Amino acid sequence: MSGEKESVTVRIAGEEHTIRSSAPAEYTKRCARYVDQRIHDIKKKVGLLEGHRAAILAALSITDELFQEKDDLERSGIDLASRIDGLAEQLETAIAHE
Repeated sequence: MSGEKESVTVRIAGEEHTIRSSAPAEYTKRCARYVDQRIHDIKKKVGLLEGHRAAILAALSITDELFQEKDDLERSGIDLASRIDGLAEQLETAIAHE
């Protein structure tokens, strides 16, 4: 990401928003599409819902997804570290028996 901020206009929940970000424009648009889709999905499931309530539910849903992914990544990292430790022990044992 560059240090310069760029303005990008995106549409979220039927409203246009101009976002200033140092991220590439396409990345900002991708993020906006993701949020817009999540709001759309929530409105589809729940029915009539005020815009700000749908946005809050979308934010909570995206945050839940983020936390679950972080937890999965942490568990994977712990599992990987454990496997590496096991392999290191096996190597040390094999080397010691040569």
